[in-house]
Amino acid sequence: MALTDIEKSFIYDYSLQLLQQDMLTNRLFGSSAVGRNLRSLVLGEPVRAATFSNPFEEAISGTLRGDAAAVRQAARNVGEAASMMGVARTGMATIVDALNAMEDIIDRIDSGELDGASSVVQGDFDALADKISGVVSNSDFNGIALLDSSQWGTDQIDSGGNVYIQSSKDGGFNITFHSVDTPSGGVAWTDLDGAALGADGTRATQLGYVQSLQSEMTAIMDIYGGKEDGLQAQQLSLESQAQLLDQAAQLRKPSNPDYSLEQLLADLIARDTGTIFDGTS
Repeated sequence: MALTDIEKSFIYDYSLQLLQQDMLTNRLFGSSAVGRNLRSLVLGEPVRAATFSNPFEEAISGTLRGDAAAVRQAARNVGEAASMMGVARTGMATIVDALNAMEDIIDRIDSGELDGASSVVQGDFDALADKISGVVSNSDFNGIALLDSSQWGTDQIDSGGNVYIQSSKDGGFNITFHSVDTPSGGVAWTDLDGAALGADGTRATQLGYVQSLQSEMTAIMDIYGGKEDGLQAQQLSLESQAQLLDQAAQLRKPSNPDYSLEQLLADLIARDTGTIFDGTS
């Protein structure tokens, strides 16, 4: 029976595949190192299990991972600095609110809505002053006093109100806090006296004290708010840098560090000869 063209083509392709495999086998079974390892595989002899990795790539990848970890730690440190500024800003906002309430009391006395000689009114004014003193003394971050200079001069915050922030493996910077327990401008918190609200002259003096402190404390609050925003932006920038370093380390990492000798030989054969039957059709 005569063969059809399709059958002839199949036999030809099949024979060509066998010939290519025979030629490759002869080449690999020569005196090359690959041939010796292949013979060991075929004959069942022990074959050294080897992995193929690039020491240079591994070193670079490890360095990048280390750099990413250092930058990520720096981001956490800067984030803590931002949180410290946030605590200080919140404390200052409470102080400013109390001073605004004091001014409102004096304004109401001047307008006749409140009696400046009333012990209740004086008590409300003094309570606001006590609230301010409490905020100054108790505003802290993990044991670091942020507003009260009498608690400074420690390993964490120096006598000038500076806290050191490690922002890189090579160094860092200071964040500085203001000495709010001793206001400048010649006005101290002890000058605020509710008992002085009864007489017009002393009440006017009290209003001047309140307004002077309002101006200073508001300025400090705004400074803290700006620093907090800047530190938060720096934290985000460092976190982005760490992510980029992580991605770079992943790219420099060998794609298949467990690529064995057996897999290499099998891939050589498959690439050079293909398969007898085309499994994709």
